[in-house]
Amino acid sequence: MTESPTGQTVLVTGGAGFIGSHLVDALIEANDVRIVDDFSSGRRENLRDDVTVFEGDIRDDDLLERAVSGVDLIYHTAALVSVSASVEDPLLSHSTNAAATVSLLEHAREVDARVVLSSSAAIYGQPEDVPISESHPKNPESPYGADKLALDTYARIYHDLYGLETVALRYFNVYGPRQTAGDYSGVISIFLDQATSNRPITVEGDGEQTRDFVHVRDVVRANLAAGTTDAVGRAYNVGTGDSISINELAAAIRDAADSSSEITHVDARSGDVRDSRADISRIRESLGYEPTVTLENGLASLCE
Repeated sequence: MTESPTGQTVLVTGGAGFIGSHLVDALIEANDVRIVDDFSSGRRENLRDDVTVFEGDIRDDDLLERAVSGVDLIYHTAALVSVSASVEDPLLSHSTNAAATVSLLEHAREVDARVVLSSSAAIYGQPEDVPISESHPKNPESPYGADKLALDTYARIYHDLYGLETVALRYFNVYGPRQTAGDYSGVISIFLDQATSNRPITVEGDGEQTRDFVHVRDVVRANLAAGTTDAVGRAYNVGTGDSISINELAAAIRDAADSSSEITHVDARSGDVRDSRADISRIRESLGYEPTVTLENGLASLCE
């Protein structure tokens, strides 16, 4: 894989959050790291003492200007990550996920900083076929997906028009430590919370829908490679290239947690994608990325 950034001043937006804090941990030994976070979902306990914190809203342009000043590299992980919340409040989703990104790119252009942006498989919508390549038609089905598509597109435009070094990473289903269980969190953290408390594991619909679950450790590795690669101005899927049904996942989590939970089914979520699996050929060839954490090992480590 491409070498990790070293000796740089690095900004991580959303740096106290799930993915952002893991990224900070990977960067801090060899770089001067600062973060922007309003701590609405990120946690202070995720951060080391030697991280410079700019506390505030990603939509605060003055805050962004101060945080970006003098940086070499920006990892943009801050977002309103809830699809449901974006449906309830599209304007909030747009201002946080799309408009703030354009502001960040403008500030990055002023200091000529590379920007690695967190995009999402939500931009594809209901896939026509799997695995899903980066050239697959884009048909987002929520304001969140539309905003991530805008972010993804602006990344390319800023490279093509202004020569800014950008990379968009399209995450599939990320899981791992520091992901909290709740209405808007990943299904693995929800199932684990249910299994470890021996409550029913609730599967939406028939459970035969499939997903590509990628461990946050591999997501960090993709980000580190994106921070140094020459293959900029492009978007890359970040997944494993494998998938599992939600029924199989529920059973695997119950076994890993040595739980007595019953697996039950509830109503299907409206508009839920049936099957999702990443084609990771491009990121493998261009960034040298290869997933290293199997789902079995990832679940076992979470249960420990």
